[in-house]
Amino acid sequence: MSDGAPQYGLNQDQLDFLEMIRKMVQEKVTPRAAEIDEKAEYPQDIRKLFADHDLFGLPFEERHGGLGTGDLMLVAAIEEIAKGCASSSLIVAAQDLSSLPLKLHGSEELQDRILPKMAAGEMIGAFCLSEPDAGSDPGAMRTRAMKTDGGWILNGAKNWITNAGVADMYVTFAVSDPDVKYSRGITAFAVMADSDGFRIDALEHKMGMKGSPTGQPVYEDVFVPDENVIGEVGKGFICAMQTLDRSRLGIAAQAVGIAQGATDFAADYAKERIAFGKPINQLQGIQFKLADMETKTAAARELLYRAASMAETDDPKLGKYSAMAKLFASDVAMDVTTEAVQVLGGYGYVKEYPVERMMRDAKLTQIYEGTNEIQRVVIARSLA
Repeated sequence: MSDGAPQYGLNQDQLDFLEMIRKMVQEKVTPRAAEIDEKAEYPQDIRKLFADHDLFGLPFEERHGGLGTGDLMLVAAIEEIAKGCASSSLIVAAQDLSSLPLKLHGSEELQDRILPKMAAGEMIGAFCLSEPDAGSDPGAMRTRAMKTDGGWILNGAKNWITNAGVADMYVTFAVSDPDVKYSRGITAFAVMADSDGFRIDALEHKMGMKGSPTGQPVYEDVFVPDENVIGEVGKGFICAMQTLDRSRLGIAAQAVGIAQGATDFAADYAKERIAFGKPINQLQGIQFKLADMETKTAAARELLYRAASMAETDDPKLGKYSAMAKLFASDVAMDVTTEAVQVLGGYGYVKEYPVERMMRDAKLTQIYEGTNEIQRVVIARSLA
């Protein structure tokens, strides 16, 4: 039996703000996308641009200096940015991901100390769950936290961490009680980048999303004060899973944006490219490709927006729907960008045109914040 359909939509103020974001992306972000990809550098100018236009405030409530616009507005904004530059959209999505553990489980003092700085873009966060031998299976993590006077001592290493080297605060999950079965002895900590014993080892050289650094934080006797424990000791695994139930929406939004950007570019190209004496968008083979690309992207958006509306009402089915949105949207992004390359033919395969970059960027949306195989497990378990 299908679930009841919640209503969702943006009010006029939000639509006006989204239009401002759209114009800003077209004028300032999209023209930088190829260079960001080529140089594989974190775009500090785009970070400042987003801060100046309050985009960092989107995931935060007004009491913490945010805009309080809700999850639907957030995913719509991420989608709009991703149309022009996926790496830049990850700046906003990663800020949401790294702040969610504090918003969901952090003490009032910890929230008041950190979240206003994140909402203003003054502090960048990172979410540190995965490890070299504990990616899809976080319960196998080896990073340890030992209790000491006034705090904890962390030792270990994380891997595949977005914002490595540019973040000011690293939400870190560590085993605080190794004698407790499997994942139940994990605790979450807010680790500051300037902590003694904390460092970032080599950054990854990636296929796509090159403007977003990914690397390995290392903890060598890093002291974390008690006031920087996020939530209850031993409840970190629950915190991580509840965070991912919501943060997957940002990845789905990124995937929808990539797919729409590729569809729009391919459709515009097909109007101008002449073959057999007429624009190729008059050839049925190309028409059918473009029709399928637009339809799949629209379907992914509807599923994403429905899931975002469920997040705003704390719907108990959110976990299933966010997994479905992430799974479907990322698969659509991969399919659509591959077809966009095909529509452009040889031009789609060279860096002069953006669709090859979009295809490389799309691949990661099927992998991070839970591979699509893991999303299928989440969905299947909800049906058991």
